[in-house]
Amino acid sequence: MSQEVPKGSQNEEVDLGQLFNMIGRLFDRFFNFIASIFKAIFSVFIYALKAIVNNFKIIVIVLLLAGVLGFILQRTQKDIYESQMLVKPYFDSKFQLVTNINYYNALIGEKDYTQLTSIFEIDEESAKQIIEFEIHPGPENENDKIKQYDTFLKSLDSTRAQNISFDEFVENRSIYSGDVFEINVKSFKKDIFRSLEEGLNSTFTNTYSVKKREKRDSLIYIERNRILASIKEADSLQNVYLRVMEEESKMKDGSYTTKDGMSFIREKTKTREYDLLQEVNKLREELGKLDAQKVEEDVYFDTLSSFQDVGAKYSSIWNLYVVIMPMIAFVLLCIVYLSIRLIKYVSSYEG
Repeated sequence: MSQEVPKGSQNEEVDLGQLFNMIGRLFDRFFNFIASIFKAIFSVFIYALKAIVNNFKIIVIVLLLAGVLGFILQRTQKDIYESQMLVKPYFDSKFQLVTNINYYNALIGEKDYTQLTSIFEIDEESAKQIIEFEIHPGPENENDKIKQYDTFLKSLDSTRAQNISFDEFVENRSIYSGDVFEINVKSFKKDIFRSLEEGLNSTFTNTYSVKKREKRDSLIYIERNRILASIKEADSLQNVYLRVMEEESKMKDGSYTTKDGMSFIREKTKTREYDLLQEVNKLREELGKLDAQKVEEDVYFDTLSSFQDVGAKYSSIWNLYVVIMPMIAFVLLCIVYLSIRLIKYVSSYEG
């Protein structure tokens, strides 16, 4: 006796089979799409290679001519020299430094050699040899970046500080974030750099920096007088303690006898000599830090590394015309070839 399969089970098997077929078709379409991408890339590569092979002689001749032209152009160019100077500005004079560097480049662009001559106290012919000034953040290690990050977070409220990570800070910080700066100068004259140093040194001073230094000195003066007054009071109190101890030391066993023959024991006065000494030492340490701060930051900048007497020859890929010219020629050939193909396609297109 045959058993009949329920209609519900048949419908489930049909639905399951359709689902598997649908999934299979989706995978087929996905793999066909991937294959079409690789096929398109391969076709583009073959068509480009075919164009190069068919026009090989023309390409070689053009590249050789461009290389010869680049070699001749490179030989006729003047040698460029560069030198670096590392400085550490104080009292926020770095803002004036960056502004003045941009100003010098503007004078070079406008060929205002009279101003350059006046600023750097050099002759006009030497001023014409200056190509450009550059300023970059100086060398720094990971600890320097972390210190800058901590200082930055302290300037924000706690809610805002939580949303800024260390990597975001390092990526988005400006040139003003650092404390050390590298000034780079390019020139056609190799021994001009030392004569520019004096003029660059004058760029650190402005009204804001002068006022900030005067304010710092005034605050140090007030704080110093306060510490000296506290030390003086502590010394006076220490002298009082010493006199008390001296008087007590003159008594035998710390006792004395009255006229009636009665003997009394006098309790020694409690003093805080050790605590007072610790406080005096702490005050003197603060005073030393103030004096050290004034000595360390008594100028508007420190020169960490001066310009060299003779600059190093500057070399860059953009100055290698023997390489750049063939590259430009090849790009122009590609543009011309594609333009010709486009024109032919448009002319033959009939909709």
